[in-house]
Amino acid sequence: MTLTACRPYRSALAEVLFDSLVRNLLSGLHWRFDGAIKLGESDMVEVVPLPLVPTGIPELDVILRGGLPKHRLHLIEGAPGTGKTTVSLRFLIDGVRNQERCLYVTFSESTDELVSAAGTHGWDVGGIDFFELIPDEAQAAQQQTVLFPAEVEFSKTVQSIIARIEATQPDRIVIDSVSELRLLAHDPLIYRRQLSSLKRFLQGRSITTILLDDLRFRDEGDLHSLAHGVISLSSFERDYGAARRRLRIAKMRGTNLISGWHDYALVTGEVLVFPSLIADEYASDVRGASLTSGSSGLDEILGNGLDRGTATMLIGPSGIGKSSVALCYALASVRNGEHATYFSFDEAYEIFVRRGQSLGLDPQPALASGQLAWQRMNPSRISPGEFVWAVRREVEDKNARVVVIDSINSYLSTMPEERSLIAHLHELLTYLNRRGVVTILLLAQQGVLGDVENPIDLSFLSDTVLLLRFFEAAGRLRRAVTVIKRRTGAHDTAIHEFRLSGHGIEIGRPLRDLHGIFTGIPTYSGAPENLIGGSSVDDVKA
Repeated sequence: MTLTACRPYRSALAEVLFDSLVRNLLSGLHWRFDGAIKLGESDMVEVVPLPLVPTGIPELDVILRGGLPKHRLHLIEGAPGTGKTTVSLRFLIDGVRNQERCLYVTFSESTDELVSAAGTHGWDVGGIDFFELIPDEAQAAQQQTVLFPAEVEFSKTVQSIIARIEATQPDRIVIDSVSELRLLAHDPLIYRRQLSSLKRFLQGRSITTILLDDLRFRDEGDLHSLAHGVISLSSFERDYGAARRRLRIAKMRGTNLISGWHDYALVTGEVLVFPSLIADEYASDVRGASLTSGSSGLDEILGNGLDRGTATMLIGPSGIGKSSVALCYALASVRNGEHATYFSFDEAYEIFVRRGQSLGLDPQPALASGQLAWQRMNPSRISPGEFVWAVRREVEDKNARVVVIDSINSYLSTMPEERSLIAHLHELLTYLNRRGVVTILLLAQQGVLGDVENPIDLSFLSDTVLLLRFFEAAGRLRRAVTVIKRRTGAHDTAIHEFRLSGHGIEIGRPLRDLHGIFTGIPTYSGAPENLIGGSSVDDVKA
């Protein structure tokens, strides 16, 4: 990477001042360079970024663009229970795996507690040196009526840490936690002075250090200015379901990180981080012919299929057949030799298979071959970031060409903030469109019969919108479909009856005598002969 030098005044003094200015600038950014700085019109300064050390959590390294800057002091802050200890143990375990010496200095937990916590994840911490440091004031045998002066006690504790470091020469250190050190210091000035001294010592030994802070003294703000990087962990409870955990890189000098909040989860054996999506980082890759459904009538009213790199929304009340239409397209993609993925927030696997079989759309062969993936998404347990990451894995790892999200209503419950949901969906759909994926979204309207309503207006995010509605005719419940919108070409603007049967999806003739499908209760005033099956008793059993 290069940095173009500005053109200063042409004098010997100016050259000296400019040289010093650029060197200080690069030093502040923690970049290094070789050679003198010249002020010629075409001269360039060679800039080399700091080396990075992996955290042991691959997705966190994605956010950090490779890992933590090496030989620097970093802070992980968060309230108790957010996973600071778990993340730091993962960092040290990765160091042991890379044949580095690792030290864990603990004030708040015993070595047995830390080893036990690691054991619940199935982690082997045998290569980590645990240094359980109990200040004199906290030891019952050392307690006395006249307490140690704060500066003396705190200084003794810091010196104990330094002595252990000099004896073991570690490459990575975790200090858990600085809040306990702050309690020992009593005075903020003493605390900051000693921490600054410890920081200089650590950097002089080329050690990558992580400090843990439980935010008991969050108002003082000293640690942010001392640390090279700051990772903030947070957790909040939903009204119902699992707690949602998020992290952000509050500060990281000299790195090009992915800013903003990122969801993460603590599961047995892993710390799973879900980097937020930046769709513009992906080049456009729209290729392939339009995706047809296999139903000639449906393809005809849509203008011969769904275009690659577009999003289609199926809107209608519960039970109208949105999931069946979506499955029809997913299986059509499989027949083309492609990979398709169906994300189900609402339906159980058994119901999904049985419904498809009853319509002549048996998904089991495609599921068995792996060309069709079905994933259950529990809206009360999953976070929006985790869902987006699951979609990305199907697209990037398995080259999914069709993605079905059933339904947006349940996805909405993972993120009650409507504006955030729209922003998440917009970024996800932009990403899928740039990857050339055919995306099918299902939106259930509120109500089944009569005047139904959309719970949220997302039609502007979609390239194609199909409206499905129930109506009554000849004493029977029937279904109607119409294409409201299609950005990429012409489409049939008429309203058609459609039927789900053991042969799939059948589209009837235009219903010129059907009224009210957009404004209220649909009313059919035409002849029964214009309907699918006429007035036959065998009409519409699906």
